[in-house]
Amino acid sequence: MNSIRSLSTMCARLLSLGWLLVTLLACQSQSATPEAAPVASTSTPIEESANTIRLTNGEWPPYLSETLPHKGLASRIVTEAFATQGFTVEYGFFPWPRALSLAQEGAWDGSAVWFKNAEREKDFYFSEPVMDSQYVFFHLKSYPFEWEEMEDLAEVRIGATLEYDYGEAFTQAEEAGIISVERIPADEQNFSKLLGGRIDVFPLDLEVGLSMLRKNFTPEEMEQITYHPLPIRSDPGYLLLSRKVEGNAELIDVFNAGLEELRANGQLQQFVEESRQGK
Repeated sequence: MNSIRSLSTMCARLLSLGWLLVTLLACQSQSATPEAAPVASTSTPIEESANTIRLTNGEWPPYLSETLPHKGLASRIVTEAFATQGFTVEYGFFPWPRALSLAQEGAWDGSAVWFKNAEREKDFYFSEPVMDSQYVFFHLKSYPFEWEEMEDLAEVRIGATLEYDYGEAFTQAEEAGIISVERIPADEQNFSKLLGGRIDVFPLDLEVGLSMLRKNFTPEEMEQITYHPLPIRSDPGYLLLSRKVEGNAELIDVFNAGLEELRANGQLQQFVEESRQGK
């Protein structure tokens, strides 16, 4: 009889242990569910990052600068054009050669903004023009100035900056002695010479010149200076997207659609005007 009781007791204990084991396994199964949640949550950032365009950039104020509002005028245009199509832009600022090589290698999606040449077209998709770099002659309002061709400048005292390329026509006229050009190291010095009456005109990119006057000269000095609207040279600047990044062939069309939208609704010109006010 005792052996039967012992056997009964042992069976009861084993049954209890079995239920305990089932309960523990059930608890472990339930506790595993929260630990899996972070894996599922990563899908949201991945989807968001797919709509972020990473572009290299460099310093060329007021068009491009890490310290300017909107990262500069050209950066703002690129950002807002993409925004109309549901994309955001992340900028990385580098020395210009590094900015180009990082985009060329596909380490970044592309770069803003560059002039077009055949060598770059091998490595990049080019957008429609984002902006135009127009070189014009700045002069004093008190100096009556008109010109249409280089020969009209034969008697004009022209200031220029060392190593600047003012276009083929200007270079040929300077080398042929048709125009008289005095080159010095810095643009700001040429504006000072202009204000001092030591030169008659000074060629510079329009937006660069207006920005430089606003930052480095008094309102009274700025008021004395104007510019002739006829450009000496005009060079469009483009967004570049790397040919090594999958999807960029389609993305350049998306950007162009956004850029056209900005032109059509007047925002692009609004950005230019606000840039000239330092906004």
